[in-house]
Amino acid sequence: MALDTNALRHAGIAPDGGSAAAVEGRAAIFEMTQAAEDAVLRPKDEGPWSHELRVALAARIATLNGEADLAAQYADGACAFADLADPQNDGAAQGLAEVVAFMDKVAIDTRNVVAADISGLQAAGVADADIVRLAELNAFLAYQIRVIAGLRLMKGAFA
Repeated sequence: MALDTNALRHAGIAPDGGSAAAVEGRAAIFEMTQAAEDAVLRPKDEGPWSHELRVALAARIATLNGEADLAAQYADGACAFADLADPQNDGAAQGLAEVVAFMDKVAIDTRNVVAADISGLQAAGVADADIVRLAELNAFLAYQIRVIAGLRLMKGAFA
């Protein structure tokens, strides 16, 4: 059975391409990657971060990391939060300025995230468990974007 995951699609790995055999040998990794995506973007218990908000933030993170196609896919499901997919939107109109600023900083300036960034979210009323949910989203996107980049390199090696 051919694998069909977002990471493979966005890396341009075709089920019948030259790198397909290498991917099939690591099928469990790609299946778990897709399961992680589903768990982070569409969890059963979404907490205060709806599925639509999560994909809007995912689109934003993908854009900030130069992954336009991945961003477009996620933005497509953002519905009422579609404006947040645009990094030019600071989230103030949606009452999410602190959340958006935190997500942007983690996405593009991770090494400079400090305790004050977390306490800023707490001061804005974000519960600790919900801060963890935000961090999980950002961590997954960082992983997924790197997997896609790695797959593209692998695809080039098989071309």
